Amino acid sequence: MNLVGNFVSLRAVEPSDASTLFLWENDQKNWRISHTEIPFSMHNIHQLIEQFSSLRQSGHLRLIIEGKEARNPIGAIDLYDVNFKHGFGTVGVLIADSSFRNKGYASEALTLFISYCRDTLELSNLCCQVHGDNVESIGLFKKLNFREIGTKKNWYQYRGKRVDEILFQLWIKED
Repeated sequence: MNLVGNFVSLRAVEPSDASTLFLWENDQKNWRISHTEIPFSMHNIHQLIEQFSSLRQSGHLRLIIEGKEARNPIGAIDLYDVNFKHGFGTVGVLIADSSFRNKGYASEALTLFISYCRDTLELSNLCCQVHGDNVESIGLFKKLNFREIGTKKNWYQYRGKRVDEILFQLWIKED
């Protein structure tokens, strides 16, 4: 599977991505968003890659976001907590290299992913949870018509400061 846009493409995670994922998962700047508390071993990364290959069993899918021109991994998009019976899942996006942020890559990747979730996986709803101080992510999801459906007040603690969690939902089924 390869989903192609104007600037990015999405592809399955391959075993050869292990080193890249190892760096991303162990980058402490990403831990706040991913809720990671301890470093991943390379063995853990290989287990994750295996898990990503079986969405129906694990309920988790990760695709690599590649910049089309350089054909290099710039991030990942995840679908997790998938419930096929009721047709919903939770989405998360990471543009790992900060030099690729705020350039539309996440927006295009998420647009491709929404179509895939609707047309191929036949899901009806996507949701996401965003830290209340993550202005870029809030803007991204609002731009793509995710509706804010609630706020969990003081949900996270980060460096002694409490942060809200904002919940978003997108109905993706075409009537």
